[in-house]
Amino acid sequence: MADARPFHWEFRPEPVPREIFRIEGGSPLRGTVQVSGAKNAALKILAAATLTGERCRFTNVPEIEDVRVMAETLRDLGVVVDHPAQNVYEVASGDVDWLFVPLEAAARMRASFILLGPLLTRFGRVIISNPGGDRIGRRPVNLHVDAMRALGAEIEYRNGYYFARAPGRLRGGEVRFPFVSVMGTENAMLAATLADGHTVIRPAAREPEIDDLIEFLQKMGAEVQRTTPDTIEVEGRKRLRGADHRVIADRIEAGTFVVAAAVTGGRVTLEGAPCDVLGAFIETAGSAGLGLSCGRDTIEVDGTTFEAGGYRAVDIETAPYPGLATDLQPPTCVLLTQAVGTSHVHEAIFEDRLEWLAELRRMGAGVELTDAHHATISGPTRLRGAEVEIGDLRAGASLILAALAAEGTTTIHGAHHVHRGYENIERKFLDLGARIERLAEGTTDTSP
Repeated sequence: MADARPFHWEFRPEPVPREIFRIEGGSPLRGTVQVSGAKNAALKILAAATLTGERCRFTNVPEIEDVRVMAETLRDLGVVVDHPAQNVYEVASGDVDWLFVPLEAAARMRASFILLGPLLTRFGRVIISNPGGDRIGRRPVNLHVDAMRALGAEIEYRNGYYFARAPGRLRGGEVRFPFVSVMGTENAMLAATLADGHTVIRPAAREPEIDDLIEFLQKMGAEVQRTTPDTIEVEGRKRLRGADHRVIADRIEAGTFVVAAAVTGGRVTLEGAPCDVLGAFIETAGSAGLGLSCGRDTIEVDGTTFEAGGYRAVDIETAPYPGLATDLQPPTCVLLTQAVGTSHVHEAIFEDRLEWLAELRRMGAGVELTDAHHATISGPTRLRGAEVEIGDLRAGASLILAALAAEGTTTIHGAHHVHRGYENIERKFLDLGARIERLAEGTTDTSP
């Protein structure tokens, strides 16, 4: 008999073609940009479609790498995922063939762990890898596991995988988190939709992407309500139906383009912009002296007063919604480099998220890291072109903003990371007058 093929739990990732952004700074951005669908909403809604065997159709889905990875992961499970048109996905989860979410998916995208709740509650079992994701600090999934156990799941952890099963159906109960967890809230809510009985989740995260998920679940026939700002209650149903849904606009992308206009001294109109869910960020930008005007679904940014006197220093602290989003901390820091005075930054969510400021310092920013959660930024600073490296998705987009504002040419390594979460970002900047190109790593000459 032939020897069995060796089996390894370890995942060896395939090499990713490395890319760079090459940016010539100093051009004020002008024009109109369309804000894409929200990454953090689209990924969770695609996962929620596994709660039913009927077809679900989604529009305004961003064309980004993370969505592509989620679609590929679902297909590997046996889910039918079609992509009939730009920004449109259709999902039909009949009898899923393979209730196993491998390390390959987890290493490429932390959000793959959102499949724990819906697969467990609908099919009664799942094996799912401990997730990866951006290197911005510890983001333990024990809260998700504890939430499933509170609903009656039996879960073991072996060799980097969670082996979860639900004897019979999951049972409704109280899911109480020690602190606010966005994806923990979402996983618990998805699991509760098909559980037997009533579930109360508190403190429930208040992010608008969660309310968008609730709206989609209600279209599917789920009995889900936010009964107080920090409480979500779910009455389990035996089955859910298919539904159509349009993904909300990406507030993080919107904030990124607001800062881009500000630091280049430009004038930009954002269309499809979710101004109503950007309150803390809009307030911070206004306190810094940036001219902003919000319409029903537009934001007009006037950065032309920048050269007249610069912006004003402000202190910022990230917090769960409705506070300043941690994903908007990096672009806000770029804005603060152009503010007169000293600004203090408190990153209260992730302990490694300020590390990217070392790259901003290479461009001439007056940045001092006090500790893992605190920094000071002194300005205004005339940024200069440099060679920098992207460490995570949001920092990568923010280095683009710094490069657009800088004198000279900036080379940003790791450009491929940015395409995980921003749809066609270089095309959008080009349409606003930026001088930006994306190239394969190692390219030295782009002349014809």
